[in-house]
Amino acid sequence: MAFSSSFFRLTVFLVLLAQIQFLSTVVAEEVRVEIIQPGNGPPITTSHRYTSHVTLYIENTSNGSKTKAGWSTRQSDGATTDQPFTFQPGVNLIEGWTEGVLQMNEGERSWLHVPAEKGYGERPMGDPNGGGFYIPGNSDLVFDIEILGKEGEQEL
Repeated sequence: MAFSSSFFRLTVFLVLLAQIQFLSTVVAEEVRVEIIQPGNGPPITTSHRYTSHVTLYIENTSNGSKTKAGWSTRQSDGATTDQPFTFQPGVNLIEGWTEGVLQMNEGERSWLHVPAEKGYGERPMGDPNGGGFYIPGNSDLVFDIEILGKEGEQEL
């Protein structure tokens, strides 16, 4: 009887441990939006094209630090001039970008945290020799994104 009770407790413990590991994996793969400045506009939808200012960072999730990846549309972050990026959620974008911006409103500026699985995955992107931007494979990304508004409807 003592053996079956111990075995039962061990089984329950192992099942709970597996669930905790599964949940921490799920949490690690979630896109997270951290608002810097709220927006007054309507929510972002897949029905429109939007303009935005964006700076891309590689995120070190072990300590929360960010390193610029060499791509920005902001002159203040290294672009030659302010050149807004135009996009439509769900069209030719990484999965994490679409998931993140659909949680935002027009006029909002946020940190958009995208895990590698919802970014470029194992594929490196760009030029590792310093020619523009570079994203190593399996990189977690952070976008500093400000959604200016619908294409053609806002003053830049």
